[in-house]
Amino acid sequence: MPSVFDVAQYILAAHGPMTTMKLQKLVYYSQAWSIVWDDDVLFPERIEAWKNGPVVRDLWVATQGRFRVSAISGGDADRLNPAQRETVDLILGFYGDKDAQWLSDLTHMEDPWKDAYAKAQNTEITPYALMEYYSALGPNDIASDEIVVA
Repeated sequence: MPSVFDVAQYILAAHGPMTTMKLQKLVYYSQAWSIVWDDDVLFPERIEAWKNGPVVRDLWVATQGRFRVSAISGGDADRLNPAQRETVDLILGFYGDKDAQWLSDLTHMEDPWKDAYAKAQNTEITPYALMEYYSALGPNDIASDEIVVA
């Protein structure tokens, strides 16, 4: 199983340099939709509900102090299998052109972050919470394997 560092490196290799906040949100959505589409987590590291949205603490530590990143030390994009790459590519196809603040605002409107953050800052957003919320989105939210936000 790839690590969050491998997934982040794949995102950076496919999309190019970006802010650490945007990378965190793309990693989050990659995990969420992997759980729904592939019936499995993409990476084992825990996601937490922070003030600016979902954050993988291990990735935050690795990028701490940097505004923009172009590579993740220790990350290996080749560790993702073809199905995992396809999932991340679909995420990048929809969310990749959005800016970090838009992505953060979107996560703040969705139950996994809201429910976890309501308990306490830095509470885990569980894979079950991701599966329950994103798998419940109806056909108006997902069409032809493309994510559509109303």
